[in-house]
Amino acid sequence: MVYQAKDNRYESMKYNRSGQSGLLLPAISLGLWHNFGGVDTFENGRAMLRRAFDLGITHFDLANNYGPPAGSAEEMFGQMLRTDFAPYRDEMIISSKAGYYMWPGPYGNWGSKKYLMASLDQSLKRMGLDYVDIFYSHRPDPNTPLEETMGALDLIVRQGKALYVGISNYSAEQTAEAISILNRLGTPLVIHQPSYSMLNRWVEDGLQDVLQENGVGSIAFCPLAQGLLTNKYLTGLPSDSRAVKSTGALGTNQVTEEVISRVQKLNTLAAKRGQSLAQMSLAWVLRGERVTSALIGASKVSQIEDNVAALNHLEFTSEELTQIEDILNS
Repeated sequence: MVYQAKDNRYESMKYNRSGQSGLLLPAISLGLWHNFGGVDTFENGRAMLRRAFDLGITHFDLANNYGPPAGSAEEMFGQMLRTDFAPYRDEMIISSKAGYYMWPGPYGNWGSKKYLMASLDQSLKRMGLDYVDIFYSHRPDPNTPLEETMGALDLIVRQGKALYVGISNYSAEQTAEAISILNRLGTPLVIHQPSYSMLNRWVEDGLQDVLQENGVGSIAFCPLAQGLLTNKYLTGLPSDSRAVKSTGALGTNQVTEEVISRVQKLNTLAAKRGQSLAQMSLAWVLRGERVTSALIGASKVSQIEDNVAALNHLEFTSEELTQIEDILNS
């Protein structure tokens, strides 16, 4: 059956400006880190992507190494662009990244101009695109001058292979330097993609201030702590969880009794708010408008629907925020 997007897809989604740029992102974006690779079922991925777009999610986040195997998530999304999403390309923000290992030898990893340029060319071929909307340096390279990495991002924009550039996993100090370099080159940094959740708050120690002071947006990955901040782990380790799945990135050693105790208390508070734990966790990341978008992952359509419903209740009372702090610090 030919896919036709729902006419009302933009009515309930919230769109936020990324820093001081002209770019608007949905408050909830969908990442293809897991569950869209060659080891996964295409029809399940297709159903999730269709439903996400019908719910107003216009931003789909990829990277060269997403799969597994590496590159297969981009290939899957490229097939979706050909078969389902071709009429809607200009309604979408499609991002990719390079920075982690992709191929053997000295040119398939980190942040050299050689690697970033070659990797993006490969990503564009896999997806069948002329350009991506956002291209990221996926992680800082300790051995390549930051001027070279940022210079590659500038060149990529000037060549028309990306409209905007971002960075991911950069510290506050590295981010400030990257912003300065890109400003001098004339290609401003539009967005930073850090990990951020109630269980992982490192961005609050300086990075958010750097971004706000320089008019740069942010999109939080792992806002649900790879599923820990959902109802999945409230009573143990389910057989289909990332902690058990061989291709997942969450280890069983991260699901400790201490963490589960906090998650259970947070779940009780979420229920009092009339939300699922996942919904409250997403609302918390988006609180105060310091985060442009929360980047979710999913393994089934119902998870996307539940996450988007978080937008129905984004406000917190001061008492609720205090309760959350007490739980997290207990």
